[in-house]
Amino acid sequence: MSGLCLTTQGRGTVTALASVGDDVYVLRVTGQQVEVYEAEIFAFKCHIKVHGLGRGACGLSVCPKNSCLYASNFSRENVHRVELKAGNATKNWSVSGRPAGLSVNKANNLVVASFGARKLQEYTTHGSLVREICLQDAGVTYPWHAVQLSSGDYAVSHDRSQGEVLIVGMDGRVVQRYGQSVTSEVGQIKNPRSLAVTKNDILVADYVNDSIVLIKTSTTSLEELALPVYGEIQSPWALCLDES
Repeated sequence: MSGLCLTTQGRGTVTALASVGDDVYVLRVTGQQVEVYEAEIFAFKCHIKVHGLGRGACGLSVCPKNSCLYASNFSRENVHRVELKAGNATKNWSVSGRPAGLSVNKANNLVVASFGARKLQEYTTHGSLVREICLQDAGVTYPWHAVQLSSGDYAVSHDRSQGEVLIVGMDGRVVQRYGQSVTSEVGQIKNPRSLAVTKNDILVADYVNDSIVLIKTSTTSLEELALPVYGEIQSPWALCLDES
């Protein structure tokens, strides 16, 4: 495993990442534009303007099928869609409940974690609401990011007195919990933000613990993921997985 590090370079905290093909997309809290880098060597390629996004930007996802990227603004309660072709045509729509993390599911629809409303919202690529998944457990507060698993369930990060990563069914009920009751060498997950999933594992950016945590779903164990740039990881919000 190799490692490269992107610094803030005075342009604001990185709040979200996405990776597709040879490109890595970077969103900063100032939200005026998305930066695009070459994945192999992390060389800067270009900016993509996202008009009207602004400060409070916190979610980012890319859909290869629909050739577009999405960015959310927590403060302004909206989501922006930008086409990844000449002109970068944009549109946006309102999303109630303080939209945070974004992902694209198996149906190529956008999934929004509504931080202030305790629910997941699924939209078509052009902003039509498909469904809402209301999180049923009263102890589930402030969902930050949701990613659909191969089973159809969702992995969801959320904050509480101590953070958790949950597996949630389409009915909103909690199927499995990670981070509170699981005994591990890394202790408890403190403040989970972005998630990434593989066939068997879930990667978690733990903001308070300054670490990337690997949840092995087959054994329900947690371990700290060893990375060659680990000494430079501080308060990570953003995480994406380049499976290549």
